[in-house]
Amino acid sequence: MKKCVILGGGYGGLTIALNLLEKDMPSDVELVMIDRIPFQGLKTEYYALASGTIAETHIRVAYPDDPRLTLTFGEVTSVDLEAKLIHFEGKDPLRYDWLIIGLGCVDAYHGIEGAQEHSLSIQTLSQTRATYQRINDIAPYGQVSIIGGGLSGVEMASELRESRPDLNIRLIDRGPSLLSSFPSNLQQYVRAWMSEHHIEQRTLVSLVRLDGGDLYNKEELIRTDATIWTAGIQPSPIVEALNVIKDRQGRIVLNDCHQIPTHNEVYVVGDCASLPFSPSAQAAQAQGKQIAEVLQAIWKGDTPRLGPIKLRGTLGSLGKKAGFGIMGKRTLMTGKIARILKSGVLWKSKRHFG
Repeated sequence: MKKCVILGGGYGGLTIALNLLEKDMPSDVELVMIDRIPFQGLKTEYYALASGTIAETHIRVAYPDDPRLTLTFGEVTSVDLEAKLIHFEGKDPLRYDWLIIGLGCVDAYHGIEGAQEHSLSIQTLSQTRATYQRINDIAPYGQVSIIGGGLSGVEMASELRESRPDLNIRLIDRGPSLLSSFPSNLQQYVRAWMSEHHIEQRTLVSLVRLDGGDLYNKEELIRTDATIWTAGIQPSPIVEALNVIKDRQGRIVLNDCHQIPTHNEVYVVGDCASLPFSPSAQAAQAQGKQIAEVLQAIWKGDTPRLGPIKLRGTLGSLGKKAGFGIMGKRTLMTGKIARILKSGVLWKSKRHFG
């Protein structure tokens, strides 16, 4: 049997598995999906789990139960592209004929001293559980500082305000505004919402060091009881270790079929792939569908024909009652409708509808 191995059961990897299983797979191909946990965690909702507004079961998605799919759980330590081997912690290596790398990302600390040691994360389910425990153990009137005013930081701050109205919440960013990559009128809406809900906004802050509850903005000392890091991401260390061409963010440069040019049997999906747009669940799912199409074409002896990936837009939440978003290139949305749409996207994801 030939092995088609998917590393990572996140948005991209699971989309590939589902799309391959919808079709007739070759009888001599075994589909293997590897992850560290026995279900998909909906990462776009980890901020809510960390805040305590939802239970973990709310964001668990079961993997497919199909005799053509072998599920393997464990910690991947490295990939040997030349030998076509995947190495694990405490397990024998696994050989592959085709490989899809969908290992996601880790926090980027930008060389800031003490940032990794003295901040909390919402990148993995395990880290998010620890973050939930830590911030919900803070006594009333305590201070939580969230580093990074992008989408994750804004959603984390607003959800925590809903969960813990007794806490002092501070959102810190090095840029001049929250959501700096979004249109100015949407930025203004979110800033106004934050002010109305008593979330302190600190912009143009250049952190140089974290030391316990002390944050250093150059010479200024900012005190906090807990720090949550949402200030950027970078590809998995396993991808970082691969000797292939990467872009300036460390993501792997691919050909038009999402393959590593020097290893056409290896595909990369999601946060580890160099794509013409920012990493997101939507991008990973769209790319995953195309990778499944490429594999199906190869197995049939056909030439893959792929069109450009078109994203529908971006949605963000401000607690459970408000939200914001961009649909297409120009349509801006704020308020309850945007939040309802985001809830609908979550409902579809939980039921494998994309």
